[in-house]
Amino acid sequence: MPNMNPKKNPMPVQDPQVRIRNFGEVATGYSQETAIDEALRCLNCKNMPCVSGCPVNIHIPAFIEKVREGDFEGAYQVIHQTSSLPAVCGRVCPQETQCESKCVRGIKGEPVGIGRLERFVADWHNANTKEAIQPPVKNGHRVAIVGSGPSGLTCAGDLAKKGYEVTVFEALHTAGGVLIYGIPEFRLPKAIVAKEVETLEALGVKIETDVVIGKTLTIDELFEMGFEAVFIGSGAGLPRFMDIPGESLKGVYSANEFLTRSNLMKAYLDKSDTPIMKGGRIAVVGGGNVAMDAARTALRLGAEKVYIVYRRSMEELPARAEEVEHAQEEGVDFQLLRNPVEILGYTNPDDPRDPKNGFVTGIRCIKMELGEPDKSGRRRPVEIKGSEYTLDVDTVVMAIGTSPNPLIKNTTAGLDVNSHGGLIVNEEGLTSRTAVYAGGDAVTGAATVISAMGSGKIAAKAIDEYLTAGAGK
Repeated sequence: MPNMNPKKNPMPVQDPQVRIRNFGEVATGYSQETAIDEALRCLNCKNMPCVSGCPVNIHIPAFIEKVREGDFEGAYQVIHQTSSLPAVCGRVCPQETQCESKCVRGIKGEPVGIGRLERFVADWHNANTKEAIQPPVKNGHRVAIVGSGPSGLTCAGDLAKKGYEVTVFEALHTAGGVLIYGIPEFRLPKAIVAKEVETLEALGVKIETDVVIGKTLTIDELFEMGFEAVFIGSGAGLPRFMDIPGESLKGVYSANEFLTRSNLMKAYLDKSDTPIMKGGRIAVVGGGNVAMDAARTALRLGAEKVYIVYRRSMEELPARAEEVEHAQEEGVDFQLLRNPVEILGYTNPDDPRDPKNGFVTGIRCIKMELGEPDKSGRRRPVEIKGSEYTLDVDTVVMAIGTSPNPLIKNTTAGLDVNSHGGLIVNEEGLTSRTAVYAGGDAVTGAATVISAMGSGKIAAKAIDEYLTAGAGK
């Protein structure tokens, strides 16, 4: 019998006052009993509206049916047919605006907890399945992947399953891209990412780290090495700033730098010698998931007060509702309808050697109100004259977006880009260069993990069709 409870089973979490002092995962996951009970809420709709909301087209009713039966490994195999990173997606994908937004149960109550079930299934598989993966027979074709983020890993996984010899080139010393350097441990444990990467390597994917395409090797040199197609999934690692006075002061970070120092370079560990601002009062400028990650990381690093400064209201906040809720529970102060106009710093003109010179002492903001809608349809923030005020802070983190790094574009002839620096591709992910495909943030700018995975999947299909047609030879 279906479970007709209008509410989904709640996700167990660490107590807010406990978790702000550790980097352990906030959500602790469903038990087997809870997962089965949640699976019983699925009506197994014949037209499967939830699947239409999934960028990688997971057969959601089929995997949930397996959970209902207690066949957790069978559920994993259904998911893994189309998703190379199920343990990641179950944690960080915005299911509430994708698959769960299409769920029929959401019409008169809460949708089925699809993301929570996906996480449970992937974690069960990783903890209980020891059977070695058998790589497929090679088909004789070689493909290079630039970047080991979600789009690159997805493209690599889909091609490896078809027998392609795939090599992933990663600029950093650890594979995973934004999953490693951008998303904090308390949202996505790095052991989970490492396990997903190991699964791809077991399929035969080769990963070369410390290779900066555009410096170490060029796209043209990859073709000279015998690769027949290239997929660019290099992400959007170029941070944006506001161009306001004081952004060069000591204690001003981009969110990319702040999170990379904490996540990839392990600054949160007591034994780490990676420099990072700890303690004090911190303002994070921005309202997306990255801003929430930076603010919540700052708390765990020992900040006594953390502000989110965002120029629109709570209704326009682009971050996931769950991340905002967690940040509020943890004590983050939301300064909404506020916009920075200057970052203030300490200056002692009588002693230029004073070690405090050049450090942040505050951020001056102006109050805003929402005016008429702009081109995006959102109401445009308008300054309220004479409403300036100052927040006393020691650190400012700018989390207002990123752009694709121009390195590959500048070292590869014939690659067209848009006004934001993103690579221009067609509906199959093909760039303006023959046999060069791209996807993820390198095309769109900063977006979601699952949308990047979707573009990697589309490109993998196009590369397969291109090479099996004989065009690569």
